[in-house]
This record gives sequence, structure tokens and C-alpha cells, in this order.
Amino acid sequence: MGMNPKLLELIKSSNNMITSSQAEENGFSRALLSWYVKKGFLERGQRGVYVLPDSIYDDMYAMMLRSDSIIFSHETALFLNGLSDRTPFIHSLTIPSTTKISNTLKDECTLYYIKPELHQIGLITIETTLGNTVRCYNAERTICDLLRSRSRLDEETVLNAVKNYASSKDKDLHRLDVYASKFGVKTVLKYYMEVLL
Repeated sequence: MGMNPKLLELIKSSNNMITSSQAEENGFSRALLSWYVKKGFLERGQRGVYVLPDSIYDDMYAMMLRSDSIIFSHETALFLNGLSDRTPFIHSLTIPSTTKISNTLKDECTLYYIKPELHQIGLITIETTLGNTVRCYNAERTICDLLRSRSRLDEETVLNAVKNYASSKDKDLHRLDVYASKFGVKTVLKYYMEVLL
């Protein structure tokens, strides 16, 4: 006996991945998913995420599936926006300060909290290197986030990010200025720009 055709179609329509929550919403139990893993029809990815065997596992996409509040930020957003060529070993996520996520997810990432009213500013969707669409901050928001969190980051990462942004043909300096005011980093941004230019 193979996998339930409805479940298989559901998984295929979600880039060959499904979370246990998504399966339950569609009437399939966690026990059934575990049974499919034992039979070799599915493989476990991150906790609560299942993938079809032989499909390429996209850890960013799998992580995003686990919470609607997740937005990739900081070093991960730098990479996704093409402002760094270093793939982060641990992904950076930003969620609203009023949101709770599982402890297992907290253990797998670097987590930043933000006031709920600032959470959606600069939100875009972007493709991972494996072609899946994820939520991420745009380049201008990412620069502001790095400047706000500079005490938690490597100074070289922040300097290189601002330098790469300054030389980018896609930069929007007006938007950066507006965001810098909203996030209270206008003076710091001016300092970094003066150092680099």
C-alpha cells in the first residue's frame, strides 16, 4: 500500500514538504506521518516537518513553514538579498514581541524580537537558493536591523553589509533614510556611511 493520494498531492503542492500541523488541518494524523516515515514514504526534516524521499531539503523554507510570524532577517536576509555571499550556519529570524514560538525552533535559530507595529516594515518574499519562496526583509530594513543589533553582531559583518549596500545598484537611499528614522538608527547610519564613503 502506498501513501494516501490526497496527502501526497498536498505535499507535492507544498514543494515536497508538509508540517504535522498542515497534515492535521487536512485530516491526517501525526501517527500516520510517523507510519509513513517507518515505511519509507516520508522522511523527517526539522522537528514537525516531513519531506518526500529524494527531494532536496530546503531548511529555510522548512523553518518558515513552522510559524506564520517568521521573517528572515539580519545575516540570513543579507544573504537572501545578495549583500553577502556567506550562507549563515544559523538562520536569523525576527518575530513580534507578542508572539510565542516553540522552544525547539528557538534552539535552531538566532531570534530577534520587535514591536508588532514594526514587524511588517520592509517585508518582501524572495527565493531561496533552492527556488522556494520565503518571507524576508528588504535590503534597507536589513541594514537598519544590523545597525540596531550591532552589539550582538560581528563588526566586520555590519561594515561589509553597509559597504555592499552602498555599492549596490538596487539601493533605495530614500527608503533607507525613512527606515533609519523609524528604527532610530539615523545617526549610526550616517557614521557608517561617512566611514565608508
